[in-house]
Amino acid sequence: MQTLTVTHRRAVQFIVLMGVVSLLADMVYEGGRSLSGQYLALLGASGAVVGITAGVGELIGYGLRLVFGYLSDRTRRYWLMTILGYTLTIIAVPMLALANAWPLAVGLLMVERLSKALRSPAKDTLISYAADRVGSGKGFGLHEALDQVGAVAAPLALAAVLAAGGSFQLAFGILIVPGLICLAVLLAARAMFPQPADLAGKTPSLTTTGFNRRFWLYIVSVSLFAAASVDFALAAFHFQRIQLLPAAAIPALYALAMVVDAVAALGFGFLYDRIGLQTLIGVTALATLSAPLLFGGSLIAAVLGVMIWGIALGAQESILRAAVAQLAPAERRGAAYGLFNAGFGLSWFVGSAVLGVLYDVSLPLLIGVAVSLNLAAVVVLWLMVRQPGATVKR
Repeated sequence: MQTLTVTHRRAVQFIVLMGVVSLLADMVYEGGRSLSGQYLALLGASGAVVGITAGVGELIGYGLRLVFGYLSDRTRRYWLMTILGYTLTIIAVPMLALANAWPLAVGLLMVERLSKALRSPAKDTLISYAADRVGSGKGFGLHEALDQVGAVAAPLALAAVLAAGGSFQLAFGILIVPGLICLAVLLAARAMFPQPADLAGKTPSLTTTGFNRRFWLYIVSVSLFAAASVDFALAAFHFQRIQLLPAAAIPALYALAMVVDAVAALGFGFLYDRIGLQTLIGVTALATLSAPLLFGGSLIAAVLGVMIWGIALGAQESILRAAVAQLAPAERRGAAYGLFNAGFGLSWFVGSAVLGVLYDVSLPLLIGVAVSLNLAAVVVLWLMVRQPGATVKR
């Protein structure tokens, strides 16, 4: 009992420490993300460029996790890949201060997404061992809640910089400070916890056999959900274009979404551990309201849309990932997460590109496509939950 108590306490310590790492990293890349749409607009990019950039970024950030996840299992160099990934982020985002044209800014944003793909599978593997001790939903929910503290703090700080008359270049440049602290804490975590938990099973295969009907229905529903999601960069571009609110207030609105994300992720994590897959349908249905509100043309609608967008993001970071472990065989879990992330990223890319192009054509058409995709996701998810054995409590 004493050993279990010590192990549990160390597991919590590790989750909190890695949560602090993510908190500081979020100050860098979420701070940059909160300004990217406006920045690209000021550099002369079109709505199509903003939408395609967001989509390609998510394709890189999610799609390449299939490759890097396999490599991390194959090489077992989890810490190395985690450290390299965070280092790339710390370099790329502050360098946006030096971008004087939108193609260069787009290139740096792509490097940041590559760094996310590089580190995420290895980092999640390390965290998953500790999460097994405290509860999968609770462990990832706690990590995400800490993570989002940085996602809230940085946009607010950058909003203050802009409100005080500072430039976008200054705002991006100061992000090097939390980046360097992040790297220091990460290296300390490596020193305190030098060895990950013993690996269980064999390195996952990249084949797509062995998954049941429920798993594939889930992948379809998640892909539709991803395609329907409006990237915040496009929403920020819209707010800037119609001058819905001052430029300095847009990152503050992003910070609000991150607060909602943190609360939603933690709440969904506890709820998922109690009732399982049934939590997914309501969240997906609620996300249907996001696009109509974001592009509704009023400040109140925009705020509500951003909050619902944050709820959907919180679900993505907690229960959407937790569900994969429930739906896939234990020996195929690595491959299942790879397929999940690749499908999500590809669909986000296609959806963001299409929505970005539609923004320049017709806002009502953009809203109609987003709503239709989300409703289709609800239907497929309902079919998946109704499959035999789907209603399982954690």
